[in-house]
Amino acid sequence: MNDWTVLGPELLSALGETLYMVSVTLVLAGLLGLLVGVGLYVTRRGNILEHRPVHEALNLVVNFVRPIPFIILLAALGPVTEDVVGTRLGPNAAIFAMTIGAMFAVARIVEQNLMSVDPGVVEAARSMGVSRGRIITTVILPEALGPLVLGYTFLVIGITDMSAMAGAIGAGGLGDFALRLGYQRFNDEVTWAAVAVIVVLVQLVQLVGNRLARRILRR
Repeated sequence: MNDWTVLGPELLSALGETLYMVSVTLVLAGLLGLLVGVGLYVTRRGNILEHRPVHEALNLVVNFVRPIPFIILLAALGPVTEDVVGTRLGPNAAIFAMTIGAMFAVARIVEQNLMSVDPGVVEAARSMGVSRGRIITTVILPEALGPLVLGYTFLVIGITDMSAMAGAIGAGGLGDFALRLGYQRFNDEVTWAAVAVIVVLVQLVQLVGNRLARRILRR
């Protein structure tokens, strides 16, 4: 019989660690990935900042990192993580690896969503003499905002998955809770409690993301 007067606080602490890792990673990877994604889009052939060498270099980096399974990326980035963060363990170490892994997924999501923007809108802005920088910030990004919100919602779910995997290397969070107190002790009740919390968290994120995207698309 599980003593949830002891396990309950540990579950809440694990949830707090997961929320911390996910939120910080979302901000860092979201911003960095947005910059890379916009760079991929605007440097494409025929676009407003066409530059083939830059586009190919960005494309190469994204295609190199994205296929690497996250658990392997965690291990591979161990020495770099230790140099940057000072340790390979804990939430902050996980955030560094999660940011690297997620930012390139964000970049591809951003690029694909920006490609759905009507080229005629961009050309109209260029014919009016709008600067390239303002076209990006006031035309391209606002036009793709609804799909981008959905893309970022999907990203949050992916980052939550990453945080669970990071628990396997001592990062804390719900993944560590499920593995250490559930799986390794053959305690299915604890494991499923962690699963239930993650499912609820993901459903809430999806619900908020869908509603926000619908509200944007109706404008």
